[in-house]
Amino acid sequence: MARSGFEFDELKRWQKKIRRLDESDKDRLFRECANALAARLLSKVIPRTPVGQYPPSSGKVGGTLRRGWTGGKEVEDGDYNAIAMYAHSLNIEHKGKVYLIEIINPVYYASYVEYGHRQEPGRYVPAIGKRLKKRWVKGKHFLKISEREVLESAPAILSRRIETFFKEYFG
Repeated sequence: MARSGFEFDELKRWQKKIRRLDESDKDRLFRECANALAARLLSKVIPRTPVGQYPPSSGKVGGTLRRGWTGGKEVEDGDYNAIAMYAHSLNIEHKGKVYLIEIINPVYYASYVEYGHRQEPGRYVPAIGKRLKKRWVKGKHFLKISEREVLESAPAILSRRIETFFKEYFG
């Protein structure tokens, strides 16, 4: 009978270490993973969120929709640390085997920009200083696109986070 050179002793030691993980350690790992995914989603959706362009005479400044992702806090494009800190502050709901972070944009017109909306052609809108031309304005799908990208990269993100956790835990 052929024998392989693989030693099961090391695997058994690893299995014992994993069994020693208590619930609080597992909970911490799962919360860190949820935060990592939330931070990645925010880092993708914030720069992708359109900023309104207003005529200088209106006195309005764009960016309300973009600031909505971080509760009105200013975050520079690409400032992943600030985004990660904000994501870490979000409430994580734990229900059974699910860890849920709700990421919302409370700006009332966010869904119209995301999915598109109807409008009345010919109506004058003083805020932009123009008359509307189209019946339907296509959605920008900034959240949908960002979610898809995070889902594609989630296995790699989680693998790195889990590997870091085990290195810290088992030294």
